[in-house]
Amino acid sequence: MLNEALRADVRYWIQDAGCWMFDATYFIIFYHLQILKFSNFQIVISMQDYVNSGSKDTRSGFGEGLLELGKQNPRVVALCADLTGSLKMDAFAKTFPERFIQVGIAEANMMGIAAGLTIGGKIPFTGTFANFSTGRVYDQIRQSIAYSNKNVKICASHAGITLGEDGATHQNLEDLGMMRMLPNMTVICPCDFNQTRAATIAVAKYEGPVYLRFGRPKWPNFTPPGQEFIIGKAVVMNEANDISIFATGHMVWNALQACKILEEQGIGAEVINIHTIKPLDETTVLKSILKTGCAVTAEEHMQNGGLGDAISQVLVRNFPAPLELVAIADQFGESGKPEELLKKFGLDIPDIVNAALKSINRKKGSGH
Repeated sequence: MLNEALRADVRYWIQDAGCWMFDATYFIIFYHLQILKFSNFQIVISMQDYVNSGSKDTRSGFGEGLLELGKQNPRVVALCADLTGSLKMDAFAKTFPERFIQVGIAEANMMGIAAGLTIGGKIPFTGTFANFSTGRVYDQIRQSIAYSNKNVKICASHAGITLGEDGATHQNLEDLGMMRMLPNMTVICPCDFNQTRAATIAVAKYEGPVYLRFGRPKWPNFTPPGQEFIIGKAVVMNEANDISIFATGHMVWNALQACKILEEQGIGAEVINIHTIKPLDETTVLKSILKTGCAVTAEEHMQNGGLGDAISQVLVRNFPAPLELVAIADQFGESGKPEELLKKFGLDIPDIVNAALKSINRKKGSGH
């Protein structure tokens, strides 16, 4: 028989779901797309099923969000360094030519111009590849934007290893770390088209410099359209008790697929979408890790400086626990198809599964 405290919780959950189904030894609740089965004191939570509504590139989510912003806010202006089509900024440029500046291949100048535009009350969005949005212009960002806390939105496409065939010179794998280290800088890495569109709109309302990272390849689009994007607030995609998987960007989808495989093995994985790397939602991170006792981070970035680094710092300060990083080791990328590169560099779905199993085994050995 279930104890009375559990009975009370069960009655509350069922009532909240709008139906009454209760049996002392076995019952099923359909609640928020999850099925909770209670049988002989054991609880099995079936993960929420996320469906790809049609793969789209996240850069197009940025382009659509920017166009919508142009209609909503006359203070929004856009600057591009000769990559209007690649950044999907062409619709904005065509609709609002008086608010679009084609700087040309002069990224450092673009950052300086953007910083100056903020003084007149404009909200500038700069657009180029991630490699050029960070490494080529780091001095200008540090001195003219971050140091003086200018309201510039640095929008970086073609980030990570999934850039593919363009190879190591263009695959920026260290950008999150570079931008995290700058005081005043907010760092955002959404997971799909819908979330990138929402993030683009949200950053315009945020006062201060923002680094917005997105990618080139078509990728599963699985978060709801028209969603509210809250800067600094992680999204719990699946609740469970055995391990926490913190993922960002394209790796959120891979983490959800890994979660399904783990569930088949009787392991419940809590998947959390960390779309904002800085400021990190430490409350949600700690709430999850205190429950599960071990974790994995998954990111399309170097091990150093990115999401895994940020989570590690939180755990060291608050609750040391086993943590495995699914990220790129200390190396540059190379040319290849995105799916092939994800496998070669250890960012594929089986890599997340294996990391989770390793972290769980470490937890058992440590007594967490």
